[in-house]
Amino acid sequence: GELRHTISGIWRMRCPKCECVDDKVIDSRSSRDDAAIRRRRECLKCGHRFTTYEQIERASKLMVMKRDGRTEDFTREKLLLSLQRACQKRPVTPEQIEELADRIFNDLATKHGREVSYREIGEKVMGELRGLDKVAYIRYASIYRQFEEPDEFLTEIKKLEKPHDTLTIRLPGV
Repeated sequence: GELRHTISGIWRMRCPKCECVDDKVIDSRSSRDDAAIRRRRECLKCGHRFTTYEQIERASKLMVMKRDGRTEDFTREKLLLSLQRACQKRPVTPEQIEELADRIFNDLATKHGREVSYREIGEKVMGELRGLDKVAYIRYASIYRQFEEPDEFLTEIKKLEKPHDTLTIRLPGV
């Protein structure tokens, strides 16, 4: 839904179906990493149910250094959109995507402060997607790594077949 400013100075959500601002909260809970509050709402006019997320807006902006050297705002919304595209028509819930976006964005902001490179973002997203859904991982990797040939897809798929984080321990006398 969209935010709408009311006369009393309170921001209200519009129903995505009928745009009415009158709703009631049916359920409210913290996201897994406590970065946001998830609220299920029901429109009092049409009965449509929708989900909203409430989170703290960071005072400092996170900037991304692009491939061509430009810097631009790195927003959670851009990250969320890329995750939604990668996970489109996959067995991944909107809540999982929201939580993933929160986790990635918060981790990057915490580790890198004000500026992060596109490489660090891409590698972080791929690492998270690899554990969530391998098809979404391949979709994202194909854009991030700019695949141009079918062989590049095959190479990436073969990498998925190998264990990601393996640790070999050599025992004495073995």
